[in-house]
Amino acid sequence: MENYLEINKNSWNAKVDPHLKSDFYFVDEFLQGRSSLNAIELALLGDIKGKTILHLQCHFGQDSISLSRMGADVTGVDLSDKAIETGKDLAQKCGMETKFICSDVYSLPDILDQKFDIVYTSYGVVGWLPDLDKWAGVISHFLKPGGRFIMAEFHPVVWMFDDDFTKVAYNYFNEKPIVETYEGTYADQSADIVQEYVMWNHSLAEVIQNLISHKIEPEVFQEFDWSPYPCFRHVEEFEKGKWRIPQFGNKIPMVYALAGRKK
Repeated sequence: MENYLEINKNSWNAKVDPHLKSDFYFVDEFLQGRSSLNAIELALLGDIKGKTILHLQCHFGQDSISLSRMGADVTGVDLSDKAIETGKDLAQKCGMETKFICSDVYSLPDILDQKFDIVYTSYGVVGWLPDLDKWAGVISHFLKPGGRFIMAEFHPVVWMFDDDFTKVAYNYFNEKPIVETYEGTYADQSADIVQEYVMWNHSLAEVIQNLISHKIEPEVFQEFDWSPYPCFRHVEEFEKGKWRIPQFGNKIPMVYALAGRKK
């Protein structure tokens, strides 16, 4: 898929306005100080005061700004120029010095010359990338020696099912690009947008082995039988802020998280 970047950039640009209006992103509360970070990633991040953080695939930067509020020096990166402009605007409204760069992940080493204490990425990120060897190389490139990589992501088991979770419709392994058209958006199913997108499924082994190959040694690896977001169809909140697919209950993993260190 030569033009996947263009297709996905258009798709993410189209999502910005409906996402800003959605309850999913609670923008008004966010501007008043509510953090967008979840317990899963906060536990792995720990005390980040004074740390430099590179946040890859940041959308319009709520997590980036939340990290800044915790005292870190943060640079957020995203493919969508509209999301990045919105991130700059939100940071200004929040009185934060968060920096934002519009770039796809693979091109970033050509335009950013800095090393970081932490590289962070979360929830719905690796599926937009065809090549995880290259991705892990970019992360390693930006980490200082001894620097940490922290990631929380939806579990690849979830992506095996069709949207209604009635059958296994996709390969667990990275077989080929998945090219589809979607109505609405995960943050607002009724949003009046129809968009084409290109994605790839990536197994846990593909994620972890590529990080190891680029000298990022996993120190913590966790799996969770719930999602902190109601971004899939037919989910049920069984505890405050925790969602599951009712017919699967606690039987499948929905999220994984890892922390690694650059050797």
